[in-house]
Order: sequence, then structure tokens, then C-alpha cells
Amino acid sequence: MSLDKILVSIFSIVGIAFTYWFFLMRPENVVTATSDSVDIKVDGGYTPEVISIPKGKTTKLNFRRIDPSSCLEEVVLSDFKVRRALPLNKTTTIEITPQKTGEFAFTCGMNMFHGKLKVI
Repeated sequence: MSLDKILVSIFSIVGIAFTYWFFLMRPENVVTATSDSVDIKVDGGYTPEVISIPKGKTTKLNFRRIDPSSCLEEVVLSDFKVRRALPLNKTTTIEITPQKTGEFAFTCGMNMFHGKLKVI
């Protein structure tokens, strides 16, 4: 086997390992909702990306969009049947009262950016 084939093989394996880690093994930073509301910054994604909230308690999700891209113009919480427009540089509040535990995704309107609600 020639040197160029060995180098290509090594870089391919490193690239596959990095891709696997980046998309599947990266640790989640979970923010626990200590009050009745959580502020979520919408700027190239959602910050915080994972939010822990209690079951049966009404929680306000305050989305503040500062990213002008059209993909982040709305947020979708499909499990709660919510689709809401997010005006630029304004805060949009969504109230939810989860009735069961589990993990529930929220996404942008194009399903490119994701966040997660962990109901405990």
C-alpha cells in the first residue's frame, strides 16, 4: 500500500470518528427551569438547547430571536401542537403544561435547528 493511500485511510477514519462524536456523542448542557419561565436565545440555533421542566407545571418559554435568517423565523413544538412566529429582536412567550414525562423536541420551521425539553 502506498503512502498516499495510507494517509487517506487515516484521515478518513479520523473524519468518521469526529463526525460520530460531534453529532451523536457530544454531551448535552441541560438547563433546569427553576422559576416559571426560561429565556431562550435564538441565534444560529437555540441557547439553551436542552431544558428540563417539571411535569404538570405551566412553564413559559421566552424565545428571543436575534438571528435574521429566515430559517429561525418560527418555532415548532409538534408534541404540544404549537407553531409560532418569532419576530426579529422581540420576545415571544409560549406557555406549555406538559402532562407526561419524556423528551420533546422543538425545531425551527425548516427542521434544521433543534432543541429539547426534558420533562421530569
